[in-house]
Amino acid sequence: MTDSDETATPSEGEPAAATRPSGLRNPQAAVRGLGAGTLAMEAIVLLLAIQPIKLLGGDLSGWGVAAVITLAVLAAVLAGMMRHSWAWGAGAVLQVALIACGLLHWSLAVLGLIFGAAWAYAAYVRRSILG
Repeated sequence: MTDSDETATPSEGEPAAATRPSGLRNPQAAVRGLGAGTLAMEAIVLLLAIQPIKLLGGDLSGWGVAAVITLAVLAAVLAGMMRHSWAWGAGAVLQVALIACGLLHWSLAVLGLIFGAAWAYAAYVRRSILG
């Protein structure tokens, strides 16, 4: 028996390759991890961006800081809720809200576009893995 013969037949207890086209053992968990990681990174970046925005822009008011903190908290909460299918839609709404916060400061719109692109890519990967 050659190496190719061994890999062609699934082991006992393992699903066939046709049931796992992505090759992942648990594709749903992998996709949830991707979404949660994207949102967690967004939350961290938003919190770390407050001080540079205040120093460089100077016009980020208390309402603007509150909006950034609220968006960061929502991103962190959504990162923990990725096991629910509605969390993907809520993540997209969060990206739109961040872009809309560009009315408070232009750099928030830039962050919204960057993380919106990252979220769109995560959704693309989700669709390609889960179907």
